[in-house]
Amino acid sequence: MKTTRVGRLAGSTTMAQKKFRLSARISSDNPSDIQPILERLISGRGTMKPIKEGFEVEADLEGESARDLNRMLLSEMRKAEKRTRLRAEWTSGNTIERFFDYVPKGTRKVNERDS
Repeated sequence: MKTTRVGRLAGSTTMAQKKFRLSARISSDNPSDIQPILERLISGRGTMKPIKEGFEVEADLEGESARDLNRMLLSEMRKAEKRTRLRAEWTSGNTIERFFDYVPKGTRKVNERDS
């Protein structure tokens, strides 16, 4: 699977890019409006599975932080359909960061749930 860099505009100060594994459930009042955006951002980097209310997404992305990647993804989708919701887990190394829309919902180590 390819990874993609999603960061700031060219010429801006950039921090180190980190690799993140996205696992998300995306729901929308009109999934067909957000599908082309997801295909553009996820294509070749993961999978996008249609579900009744939207999509389940698994993908490898690169960015400065989980918060920045989450904000970018949700903002892009909401440009097409305002009533879009994102429940996401971003894994980098052994840390998982969870978000509901733009709001962080917690951070944990990968093995905490498995114990």
